[in-house]
Amino acid sequence: MKLEGRSRIVIRDAADADIPAIVRIYAHHVLSGLASFEEVAPGEAEMAARKAAILAIGAPYLVAELDGRVAGYAYAGPYRARPAYRHTIEDSIYVSPDALGRGVGRALLAELIARCEAGPWRQMIAVIGDSANAGSIALHASLGFTAVGTFRSVGFKFGRWVDSVLMQRALGDGDGTLPGARDAEP
Repeated sequence: MKLEGRSRIVIRDAADADIPAIVRIYAHHVLSGLASFEEVAPGEAEMAARKAAILAIGAPYLVAELDGRVAGYAYAGPYRARPAYRHTIEDSIYVSPDALGRGVGRALLAELIARCEAGPWRQMIAVIGDSANAGSIALHASLGFTAVGTFRSVGFKFGRWVDSVLMQRALGDGDGTLPGARDAEP
């Protein structure tokens, strides 16, 4: 998908060749930010395995190209493992620090939502690390997410307690209709 008015941003399915760029972007967030509660950045083999696990459930794993290079990535994965949660998916979005504020996160999240609405899922959850992450909170709100709560001080990173903000949005019919045969098993 190419965005109108922002022709430099291209959203596409992630490829194996994108893993080094994905690792670089995620490592930045792990080592210098609070969006991820991981403290050690995973390597290429681990990130490739995580990508494969997302694709194995039929969920989207996307990258954004800005001026011909990978500037961010996003995916949707299971919210929780128990079967009753099978219609709920959690989004994750990471943008290269040099691409922040250029529409990459918005383009990724909009496409992720559209792809998930075409699948069997009815709710999307955002678990945003750090209640001071105003950019991510505003991005999610601008695309229809509602704040549903904050877990206070559930993480400890960089010598301080960190909150998690929970946001949610319906996908397609949401809970307005019962799941049909098409979306009974994701």
